[in-house]
Amino acid sequence: MSIELPAAIAAFIDATNRGDSDAFVAAFTPDAHLDDWGRGFDGHAGILAWDRSDNIGKRSHFELVDAVSGDSPDSYLVTLTVSGDGYNGTGPMRFELRDGLIAALLIS
Repeated sequence: MSIELPAAIAAFIDATNRGDSDAFVAAFTPDAHLDDWGRGFDGHAGILAWDRSDNIGKRSHFELVDAVSGDSPDSYLVTLTVSGDGYNGTGPMRFELRDGLIAALLIS
C-alpha cells in the first residue's frame, strides 16, 4: 500500500466487513454523494439505501489491495477486492474527504 489509509476510509471498509450499517453511514458527511456506475445516492439517507441494496445488504466483504493519493488534497484512489452476494471482483473507488469524513465516493 502506498499511503496510510485515512480513518474514514478504514471505517468504510471495517464497517462493511462487520455488517455495521450505522458505522458505515457515520463514515460519510451528512451531504455526501455516492456514484455507483452512474447511479447517484445523496446524504445519509441515500448512502444507507445504497448500503442496503448494494453493500452490507449483499453481505459484501472488502479486501484492501492498494491506496494512493489522488489528484487533489483529501482525494484517494483505493483498490478493493469485493466479494459477497452482489458484485464480486477488484476495482477502484475514488474517495473525496472533508473534515475527516467521506464527502464523495465514485465507484466505476
